[in-house]
Amino acid sequence: MKSFLLFFLSLNALASLLPSEKQLINVYEQTVPSVVNVSNVITVQDFFLGAPQQRESGAGSGFVWDDQGHIVTNFHVVQNQRSEYYISFHGSKEQVKAKIVGVEPKLDIAVLKVDKIPAKTKAISVGQSKGLAVGQMAIAIGNPFGLDHTMTSGIISALGRSITGIGGVKINDMIQTDAHINPGNSGGPLMNSQGELIGMNTMIYSSSGSSAGLGFAVPVDAIKNTVPQLIEHGKVIRPALGISPLPDHYRRQLIGDDQGVVIGYVLEGSPAEKAGLKGMRRTRTGRLMIGDIILKIDKHDVNSLDDIFQVLSQYKIGDTVQLSIKDDSGQVKRVPLKLQAL
Repeated sequence: MKSFLLFFLSLNALASLLPSEKQLINVYEQTVPSVVNVSNVITVQDFFLGAPQQRESGAGSGFVWDDQGHIVTNFHVVQNQRSEYYISFHGSKEQVKAKIVGVEPKLDIAVLKVDKIPAKTKAISVGQSKGLAVGQMAIAIGNPFGLDHTMTSGIISALGRSITGIGGVKINDMIQTDAHINPGNSGGPLMNSQGELIGMNTMIYSSSGSSAGLGFAVPVDAIKNTVPQLIEHGKVIRPALGISPLPDHYRRQLIGDDQGVVIGYVLEGSPAEKAGLKGMRRTRTGRLMIGDIILKIDKHDVNSLDDIFQVLSQYKIGDTVQLSIKDDSGQVKRVPLKLQAL
């Protein structure tokens, strides 16, 4: 009789909730089995005890990608190469050791794998970031400050943000949200009101280190394009020119110009070498010769490595592009180059 009364009171309490509250509760219950805690553990030699000790050096969040045990998180959560990684699932006290399958620092994405996942754990429901609108609901679940499986909600504050990531290039089409994102949320899912993944929480802008209403998430469409490659190849295979640019401060010292990308060196066997491009070199007398300067790729101006990365993301391996090159004599010429994977 008592249990029936408690059940009746529970139903009555739920019935009195607002539709928006019921929706949030539904999203949490639907999604929380897919959200994990990622622990970053290092082994250190204890000076006094003499025996190696394991210590947690950091933690973040992640989500289950499939029923094969693949976990998606941020690269910066797992970038310490000396660490071991452990996954904690919702409703389980066991920590399961994970291994890195592949990383893409330029998009701050990493894929881990565990040998087994609990029976009640399920892959996250994957949505799309194309077609999102400013003002629609945004929901985050993660482990801020080590408080596991915490949900916050807000709205999408802006779309199409270009934010420089940990890989040193801009991540385009980032989702900005005012849903509270704090340390430990990194790698956790950002979802719409249907509980579908629309992004991965990655960074905050804050002077205090806590949420200031400026959280950013990698769009799910970029995740969907990247994760399958990491699972299959351990890396992202993308088209490349095969050059290393001269760093900006050296370029300004040598030519005093911000226009174009000065080729520092050309990789052996690369498309750039096949196209006859030249990097920095010295003459027999020891005089330093400036490398070719890439001004454009097709109709796109390029003035940095980030520009090249963003332009080439629009092409496929095997495509032919036309480079506008200024050589060491100052002559500008058009050079065809067939893109290949490096």
